[in-house]
Amino acid sequence: MPPQTIAQASCADDYDPNSMPVDKARAFIHQFLEPVSATLQVPIRSALGRVLAEDVTSPVDVPSHRNSAMDGWAMRGADLAADSETTLQEIGASFAGRPFGGPVAPGQCVRIMTGGVVPVGADTVVMQERATANGKAVTFAPGQKAGQNVRHAGEDLKRGSVALPRGRLVRPAELGLIASLGVGEVSVYRPLRVAFFSTGDELKSIGSTLGEGEIYDSNRYTLHGMLTRLGCEVLDMGVVADDPALLERAFRVAAANADVVITSGGVSVGEADFVKALLNKLGEVVFWKVAMKPGRPLAYGRIGSAHFFGLPGNPVSVMATFYQFVRDALLRLMGASPVPPAFTFQVRCTQKLKKAPGRTEFQRGVLSREADGTLCVRPTGEQGSGILKSMSDANCFIILGDAVGNVEPGTMVEVQVLEGIV
Repeated sequence: MPPQTIAQASCADDYDPNSMPVDKARAFIHQFLEPVSATLQVPIRSALGRVLAEDVTSPVDVPSHRNSAMDGWAMRGADLAADSETTLQEIGASFAGRPFGGPVAPGQCVRIMTGGVVPVGADTVVMQERATANGKAVTFAPGQKAGQNVRHAGEDLKRGSVALPRGRLVRPAELGLIASLGVGEVSVYRPLRVAFFSTGDELKSIGSTLGEGEIYDSNRYTLHGMLTRLGCEVLDMGVVADDPALLERAFRVAAANADVVITSGGVSVGEADFVKALLNKLGEVVFWKVAMKPGRPLAYGRIGSAHFFGLPGNPVSVMATFYQFVRDALLRLMGASPVPPAFTFQVRCTQKLKKAPGRTEFQRGVLSREADGTLCVRPTGEQGSGILKSMSDANCFIILGDAVGNVEPGTMVEVQVLEGIV
């Protein structure tokens, strides 16, 4: 049986489904999230964007041998004078993949390239910028330290140590690290299955002719994009009319075929009372008026064994609530631990922002650099929850907390970047 969400929620001293702050709403959702347990063994290229189901341990020392961190010469550190120049005799060379075959004796040195094996007897590398070669006689500047510029075997990873922990989201850097260990396959959690549909008699699919009062459904396309980027398996169930029988069938099919069900529209109190009654019939759902803008109406609960997120109908509200609530929840369900954070930081706002205290607002902004190189942010323009272009033009959210009122130009504000570098 799924956890009794309403019963558990009502036990909280400050629980109020009609006025829940953003942070408390996030925390409430996360107490009910258990990651998928099924795993797959996949080639490392197929692991990108997936979550590791087992630790990746190193089968070798990394690096596997002592090697040079610089282009220069390798020698015995004891041969270098501390306060004067030192001249040694070059006896050979060590390149990456082509090591020098013999030992280094006192008074000798070996030309070495970055990554080259440090020869037996040598323990120090002097970079070429600190040396002068005259034929085979090489003179080194004073001030060198024994042991410098040498990377030791196992310095990065010891054989048998954990290179990547279970729960790590695999990014390009992780692919390279796994490959550097000679590991060709890894265990990952299976993809999360997410079903979604839009509700509303006014919504039409692309390709149909619009009648009076009708609009094209955009929410399924933004949801498809956000879910696909997270690596979910998506089941797009289209537009479902505001009909109790059709909605019940859609909810039942979605819950039977997915780990998570997401809808857009139909969860505002008073908007369609039969939707609330239907959801309570099929599962256990808590309806919120979250203290945020855009995206005040939001529902979370369970339908059968599936998690349910009922998002608002306005396009910007769908994206705002997805980024602030659904993204982290899906990553947790995918097995990510910890969930990669969506970082926030403070920058100067260049324009006045209108804001009423008492709720958190996620205004759409453009983060850029001023002439002196410092970061600044400005709003994209009109901030209506139906203006999807405000999301298209934005590269960040400007987060204005509950207690914040109007913001004057020059004020430092919190921003959350929408796109990562990798």
